Amino acid sequence: MNPLAQAQAAPLHTIFGAGQVGHKLALVLLDRGYRVRLVRRGPAGAPRQGLVWMSGDVTDPSFADEAARGAAVVYNCVNPPDYARWHGVLEPLARGVRGAATRAGARLVVLDCLYMYGVPGATPFDEDTPMRPCSSKGELRAQLVEELFEAHRRGEVEVTTGRASDYFGPDTPLSVLLNPRALARVRAGKRVEAFGDPDLPHGYSYTPDVARGLAELGTRPEAVGRAFHLPLSWAGSSRGLVERFGQALGQAGAIRAVPSWALTAVGVVSPTVRAIREMIYQWEVPYVIDDRRFCATFGVEATPIDEAIRATLGVANGNRRAA
Repeated sequence: MNPLAQAQAAPLHTIFGAGQVGHKLALVLLDRGYRVRLVRRGPAGAPRQGLVWMSGDVTDPSFADEAARGAAVVYNCVNPPDYARWHGVLEPLARGVRGAATRAGARLVVLDCLYMYGVPGATPFDEDTPMRPCSSKGELRAQLVEELFEAHRRGEVEVTTGRASDYFGPDTPLSVLLNPRALARVRAGKRVEAFGDPDLPHGYSYTPDVARGLAELGTRPEAVGRAFHLPLSWAGSSRGLVERFGQALGQAGAIRAVPSWALTAVGVVSPTVRAIREMIYQWEVPYVIDDRRFCATFGVEATPIDEAIRATLGVANGNRRAA
């Protein structure tokens, strides 16, 4: 078979959501020889051989079906654009992707967070931890998890889900702790703002690991019908992680805790800050996931933390390469 025919015969993977994880997932799958259809609300991104961009509304069944048609695997990496407004927005997004995967006869891989667990009884906590949400966002996530696996149990669609902790990494603008503003402060030797108690253990996921983890879930038979915590890159404190970033730049890597009362006060006039305040419990208790199920099942470990930090900062061997 000639190379062109071989490429055209490669399985197709459709990714709904081209944000900080979805786009990285597309690159991982392309590097593995799959064809990729990358779906977003906005305009198409950069072209690449084997990649097709589609723009549209996933809640429109005709568009969603067109995007999923012919796919062996469908990935849901979609999130509402407004963090303060999930109810009435997240449900139709999730159901739209699930419906398209079902009608296409594709495996469905869902990228998820940890909100459905609420406050875990102990840490680290694994995938069998009961879902006891203590926030409106957590209740919504738990509802969608139940819907997802109920559809699997009914035999409607083959599903798996990968759950990740708070992100950091290259091209990860929505990182709670290490977003572009925070990284600029580390480079300048200034303190980084953090929620809750920065000295408690808190897990952080490296976005390229999240993307690679989803690719495993989409291509390995062991993934079907199960939930997995994706590889965790950091299980220490938020302060310790910022200090490690500082060390890579020859800086102190200092951190400053944002008082809860300040978030409460600002939340009176800011719906986004009010939504963030609802989730601060995750930084007020030890909050670290157990990723051993994923690592043991697929033989994949998280990227070593210093390698992940250097890639995030754009440095090599502690020498600055990018400002």
